[in-house]
Amino acid sequence: MNILVTGGAGFIGGAVVERLHTQGRRVRVLDALLPAAHPAGAPSAVEAAYAEGVEFRVGDVRDVEAVESALDGIDVVCHQAAMVGLGVNLDDAPDYVGCNDLGTAVLLSAMARRGLTRLVLAGSMVVYGEGRYECERHGEVAPGPRSRSDLDAGLFEPPCPHCGASLKPGLVGEDAPLDPRNVYAASKVAQEHLASAWARASGGRVVTLRYHNVYGPGMPKDTPYAGVASLFRSALARGEAPRVFEDGGQRRDFVHVDDVAGANATAIAAVGGFAEGEVRAYNVGSGDAHTVGEMAAALARAHGGPAPRVTGEYRLGDVRHITADSSRLRDELGWRPEVSFAEGMRAFAVEPLRGG
Repeated sequence: MNILVTGGAGFIGGAVVERLHTQGRRVRVLDALLPAAHPAGAPSAVEAAYAEGVEFRVGDVRDVEAVESALDGIDVVCHQAAMVGLGVNLDDAPDYVGCNDLGTAVLLSAMARRGLTRLVLAGSMVVYGEGRYECERHGEVAPGPRSRSDLDAGLFEPPCPHCGASLKPGLVGEDAPLDPRNVYAASKVAQEHLASAWARASGGRVVTLRYHNVYGPGMPKDTPYAGVASLFRSALARGEAPRVFEDGGQRRDFVHVDDVAGANATAIAAVGGFAEGEVRAYNVGSGDAHTVGEMAAALARAHGGPAPRVTGEYRLGDVRHITADSSRLRDELGWRPEVSFAEGMRAFAVEPLRGG
C-alpha cells in the first residue's frame, strides 16, 4: 500500500508518517512548509528528520501540478495539511479558507481524475461548537454563543437557552449537530462537506477523524496558531507562568499525538473495506476529560516551573466545554488510546517543541 500524507512535516502529520513508516508502509509526504507551522523549518532539515524510505516533496495542496505529481502510484491519501488554531482575527479568514478548503478541493478533484477512492481526513472537534449540555428542567439543550458582556463580567458558563439555569456538560458524539463558531471551525466543516460530495460523485470512501486537543512532542513553539498545551509549555520554557484564560474551568479532552497517529494508521487500514460512497466520522479523544487549569498545573509541576496564573482573559470565538465520546472509534475500528493524561503531561513537560 502506497500512502500520501499531506502536511506530513507538521506536528500531527509527522507523527502519522513516523507511525506508518515503523509499520513498514510506503509513505510519500507533500508539505508546503508554511512559516506559521514551520518557523525554523528549511526543507533540508525536515527531509533529514525522516528515515530512509520516506519520500519527501515540498509542495502546496493548492498547487494542481504538485498534487497531481504527488498522487502518482498512490493508493490511499491521508490529508493532514491545514491551517490550524483559532487564528488572530478575521484577517486570517482568507488563509484558512484557502489552505483548508481550496486545498482540499484541489486534492479531491485530482483524486477523482485518477480514480483514487480512499481518503482519511483530519477533522476537528471544533465543528461541534459548544459540547453537549443538559438542563435539569429542559433536558439536552444547545446553548447559544456566549456574549461579550457575560464574558467581560466573568460569566463563563453558558446558561440554558430556555430558563437561564446552570447546565451540566457531557460527552459529545459524532451525530451531534455541527455548529462552527469561528472561521477555523467553519473551514473544517467545509472540508467534511467537500469530502462527502467527492465520495458521492466518485464512489470514494472517507474516514474523518475529528481530533480533540492534541498535544505532545513536536508542537510548534510560540505561535498564535499553536494549541493551548504548546503555549503553556513555551511559557514554562521561558521561565514564565502559564497564562490560563477565563477561570481555567474549561473542559477538554487532551489526547496524545502518538495516539492520534495510531488512529490514523487504523483508519488507513480500514477505509478500503468501506462501501462505495461511504463516509464515516470518528471522534479521536482520550476519553478522560480535564480542565485547562488542571492541564496547566500538571505541566507546571512536571516542568518544575512557576504555577499557572489565571487571567480572566477570553477569546470570543472559543467555547466553554467540548469533550469527546470516542466509543465509536473503539467499537467499530478497534482503536484504543495508550498514553494516559498523567504520563503524557510528565513527558511533554520536558520534551522539545518545534522551533525551540
